[in-house]
Amino acid sequence: MKFTSTIKVTGMKFSKGTMDNGQAFDSTKVFVETELDASKDTAMGTACAEYGLGKADEYQKYKHLAGAFPFMAIAEMEIVTNGKTQKTVIHSLKPVDATRTAAAAGAKHVSG
Repeated sequence: MKFTSTIKVTGMKFSKGTMDNGQAFDSTKVFVETELDASKDTAMGTACAEYGLGKADEYQKYKHLAGAFPFMAIAEMEIVTNGKTQKTVIHSLKPVDATRTAAAAGAKHVSG
């Protein structure tokens, strides 16, 4: 099931290499501010959830935003399943007004 959502990206990281057993790994993870489940009255507020965003080279597309975190983005997402469990993956991110966000972050950095 594909959908679009406006999200608050709080962080990103990539991993690429080979484990000791020879298995290769290559991924980018995006950390997104997500509402906690308040339905049982045992939680409130937000936490950061981790979502996959393709391979490690995806990280490089957003590296120029390093001083602009957190930032708002339009995310193309999809819920996928293996028949037993499901997960949500992000296919693409489009920062909302990234130019203004990066400029504001740069101004904060210079004055801070």
